[in-house]
Amino acid sequence: MKLISTGLLAAVLVPALAGAQVTADAPKSGWRNSAGARETYSQEVNYPASSVNLQPGQSETAQIRGRIANAPKGKPATLVVNGVAMPLELDENGRYGRPYGFGNGSNSVEVRAPGGKGRARTQFYDNYEGKTQARLRVVLSWDSPGTDLDLHVVTPEGGHAWYGNRVTSDGGALDVDVTTGYGPEIFSSAAPPKGNYHVYVNYFGSGADQSILTIAQVAIITNENTPREKQQVFRVPMRAAGELTLVKSFVFP
Repeated sequence: MKLISTGLLAAVLVPALAGAQVTADAPKSGWRNSAGARETYSQEVNYPASSVNLQPGQSETAQIRGRIANAPKGKPATLVVNGVAMPLELDENGRYGRPYGFGNGSNSVEVRAPGGKGRARTQFYDNYEGKTQARLRVVLSWDSPGTDLDLHVVTPEGGHAWYGNRVTSDGGALDVDVTTGYGPEIFSSAAPPKGNYHVYVNYFGSGADQSILTIAQVAIITNENTPREKQQVFRVPMRAAGELTLVKSFVFP
């Protein structure tokens, strides 16, 4: 029988123990009622750099928040909300935090560490029947840091939601203009008018490196949290600043 020294044994065990550990502080699993909670949808934009962040006073019922210990630096985690995956930016301590407008009914959130080694998953049911429900949600995310992609949604009544006009007259709204990479930027409407919609993505800029190719992902979700829910996901390569791409035209409902 061969003996392994204590020092060698420690060297073997440390890499295994040093894997990323994912914790989710919000949302909490279980049943809840969000009646009366302060849930802010649109957030402030700060130029020249703007990223997704939690606003002061935001209710915990509209937060995704936690930490990934031992996460590799400079790499995003993956956030999956009700089946839609998107990059999730981490700070230097592995913390993450962003607002999210959950609907009533059953919702699931999963956070995966960079590389997929380590994850945390929560599922909850919000039984507040008076809660405003997003019947149309368009989610733009992309796979590179330091890049600025913009979501544009044109509605049947001529509304145009983009970073220069984040709330349309027909009730739709864009949550934030992300200029630092990854996104997401989310357009939602609780009572979308019937008719033709057009979803565009504009490659606004990439800082000093003009050669960055980034993959844009657009998820279109209709009638979320109902038996009629439908999800469509499109991935489009964006090659150069100034490029404007029509990702999808569709008819609602």
